[in-house]
Amino acid sequence: MAGSLSSISGKPLWLLAELTYKCPLQCPYCSNPLEISKYSNELTTDDWFRVLREARALGAMQLGLSGGEPLVRKDLEEIIAEAHRLGYYSNLITSGVGMDADRVAKFKTSGLDHIQISFQASDKELNDFLGGTSSFAHKLEMARAVKDQGYPMVLNIVLHQKNIEQLEDIIKMCVELKADFVELASTQYYGWSRLNIDYLLPTREQVTKAESIAKRYQTELEGKMKILYVVPDYYEKRPKACMNGWGSIFLTIAPDGRALPCHAAATLPDIEFPNVRDNSIETIWDDSNAFNKFRGFAWMEEPCRSCPEKEKDFGGCRCQAYMMTGNAAAADPVCDKSPHHAGLQAEVALIEKTSANKNEPLIFRTMKNSKKYQADKKLNLSQN
Repeated sequence: MAGSLSSISGKPLWLLAELTYKCPLQCPYCSNPLEISKYSNELTTDDWFRVLREARALGAMQLGLSGGEPLVRKDLEEIIAEAHRLGYYSNLITSGVGMDADRVAKFKTSGLDHIQISFQASDKELNDFLGGTSSFAHKLEMARAVKDQGYPMVLNIVLHQKNIEQLEDIIKMCVELKADFVELASTQYYGWSRLNIDYLLPTREQVTKAESIAKRYQTELEGKMKILYVVPDYYEKRPKACMNGWGSIFLTIAPDGRALPCHAAATLPDIEFPNVRDNSIETIWDDSNAFNKFRGFAWMEEPCRSCPEKEKDFGGCRCQAYMMTGNAAAADPVCDKSPHHAGLQAEVALIEKTSANKNEPLIFRTMKNSKKYQADKKLNLSQN
């Protein structure tokens, strides 16, 4: 199978190293797997060195160091230094919790190219509530420390119903911090965020207002600060070109060594994802059934198979398709050509209508809640 697809498989140009799922924050919109408590057998330093070498030899150039919270790893500086030696452009994706000015300086010395710091909101009360820990003041300090080391200041704020009304204040905070690039990342509803979708999905009115504010500041700050704002998937008529196509240029390695075409792919059933402990990156990329599963176009069902836009969006997101239809090969319901689009619209309308009257608390990303989820899932499976 791999041989017939070699001309369209590309190379894993972008490597996302999810070093750990441990994290001091408890964000209820986290896209990490709900089963985070299962990922205790993390790759060693030497394991990661081998992954970096093999992926680089295959063509990888961009490296994302992510989690969880990658700062938890005590060998982070070693991994950064090895990535620098191998010629990667490396990007640390962090909450800033677990970092201080001295560590930022060590990252610079080790060869780290880029640091992205996340905020949960523009004020301390909401930021610390969503993160489950007092972190706002420290994040401000770390953003300034990153700037002091000569890094471009890159800030990420995940938007949802709880903070989208703060958008103007969020942008003003970024201006005060002299940010160079701001990613206003609408929540993607996988993992913990899907569990909390009734309380996190903004209304269409909120999205329209936020888009207007973002566009205004994009114009006002042009040449001073770049702002990226993407409308939430559920309010679009066309799906995103997820990962630029399955097994096209993106490779994710989970903390336990599982190789994934995207960070959410482990949610798909009946696919055995290979592990770097047992296989080389080259074998995984070229020959594994998992990476060839939705590569190219031959797997597509209608209406995707005959759609003239399939080479632009690749049928959308496989994880989203499975989550909403039970069929990972289905057309992404975000697309208005999908037979499931009306069902998505109905779900969104119901959430908009009922969310204000729901009083259940958010389910925060904790090991305790992860174990409870796994226990409930096991019980439901045994009953069925």
